[in-house]
Amino acid sequence: QVQLVESGGGLVQPGESLRLSCVASGSSGFTFTDYAMGWYRQSPGKEREEVASISAVGGITDYGSFAKGRFTISRDNAKNTVYLQMNNLKPDDTAVYWCNAYGFRTDYWGQGIQVTVSS
Repeated sequence: QVQLVESGGGLVQPGESLRLSCVASGSSGFTFTDYAMGWYRQSPGKEREEVASISAVGGITDYGSFAKGRFTISRDNAKNTVYLQMNNLKPDDTAVYWCNAYGFRTDYWGQGIQVTVSS
């Protein structure tokens, strides 16, 4: 089992930035670098969508079209943590954001964290 704990959400104004963090942990034998990591989000009335992902090794990243140029995903393997830096936030970015870990054909999810962009 893998546990994921997100932090860093909140209320910001349009144009501002936020950095989400997700700390991963697991039972004996857990190795963070065995897992690709990602961020997903869901806005009211919309389906969950992938925001960004980063590979288990090599740091290969991928972004949803809305995230390109504004969001950056990164991981600190020494801290078992993945980050999502979000710049120039827009009201449409308002959503619940989830951290995801994928490894050994299994998805793990955090509890979700609210991001609200409003003036």
